[in-house]
Amino acid sequence: MKNKNILIKNLIQKKYINNTQSITLNKKFDKIFENILYNLTNIEKTINVLSNKFKLNFKEKDLKSFKRFDEIVIIGMGGSALGSEAIYNFFESKIKKKIYFLNDINSDSIIKLKKKKFNKTLFLIISKSGNTIETLSNSLSLNLFKKKKKNIIVISEKKNNFLYDLSKKFNLFFIEHNKFIGGRYSVLSEVGIIPAILMGLNGVKLRKNVEKYINLKSKKSLKKVLIPIANLLKKKKMNNLIFLNYSPKLEKFLFWCQQLIAESLGKKGYGFLPTISNAPKDHHSLLQLYLDGPNDKIFYIFSLDRDLDVKIKNINSLKNFHYLNKKTLEQIKQSQKKAIMQVFEKNKIPFREFCVKKINEETLGEFFSFFIIETIILGKLIGVNPFSQPAVEQVKTLTKKILK
Repeated sequence: MKNKNILIKNLIQKKYINNTQSITLNKKFDKIFENILYNLTNIEKTINVLSNKFKLNFKEKDLKSFKRFDEIVIIGMGGSALGSEAIYNFFESKIKKKIYFLNDINSDSIIKLKKKKFNKTLFLIISKSGNTIETLSNSLSLNLFKKKKKNIIVISEKKNNFLYDLSKKFNLFFIEHNKFIGGRYSVLSEVGIIPAILMGLNGVKLRKNVEKYINLKSKKSLKKVLIPIANLLKKKKMNNLIFLNYSPKLEKFLFWCQQLIAESLGKKGYGFLPTISNAPKDHHSLLQLYLDGPNDKIFYIFSLDRDLDVKIKNINSLKNFHYLNKKTLEQIKQSQKKAIMQVFEKNKIPFREFCVKKINEETLGEFFSFFIIETIILGKLIGVNPFSQPAVEQVKTLTKKILK
């Protein structure tokens, strides 16, 4: 699958493909894709977030008074923070503001933030349910809820929940979280677009290519990509998914991907365990296992076509290492990536390559939408509900019971 923004390549060898199963999956794919096209403009379906007609629950002019803040603290868990963190990581070099994320329970982070001048800091509190225990705990620890605070934005569902009730009580700026979109699918809704705008990015451009892979033209190429992956998932043997990452700018994007894939597909004994592995650093600690350990892994290789670069000087004394002279660090890294792909191919280890060609809002939005549509289709192909997370709810319920 090739376009001007992202190169996507699959190499999943025939030995991993069940031809009889592929015929069934092909027929199933056609029905799933037809259903997605039919529901794309249905505002009560998650897939609507990838429609050009999707309506955000705010207007950019509503955020005008909040753009003056040079420091922003984003408080949220899982999909309420991972998407905006991926956006910040991708564009960090061009964002002039200081952005902090509270997406865990960490007393050290709270203590450091308490030393800041709160009136010069914008706090963005995000929780779909409005009752996420970590988000509430962090916000309460910072003592944020006070009457008519002008430096707080709350995003949650508009129903009886902790955050919505506090927003009304203290007259805080409130934006409704779309109730039909779960956290891990929400990056291209208010949850990701508002932080992006406040960072100084273009929210319209982030959503420009959301429909790129949801049309009849893309159907054939998507099917070619996804049927082999569904084959691997159905086998239940290839259950380790290694994100081999050659670009620091994509690291947080992969944390977003990790939740999307693990939480959407990990049901009924199916699923991949996505693990982020930074290269070439991990070549020196994990590569032996990757190449000669259990045959239970598929690799997704990520890189940027053009990254920041540093050139090595021509040093005549490096006779035995002349191949390094005048090379850039990026050339060395790309050579390592090519070498590992050649070894994977030779050893019949299944892998995919994702090479991001451009660093702009349109490309990142397109990358988000690709993995969203791919994950939804894969879930449907293997017979699981990609929108639920029943096992997670068990832990949440028990945690509240223990605390009481």
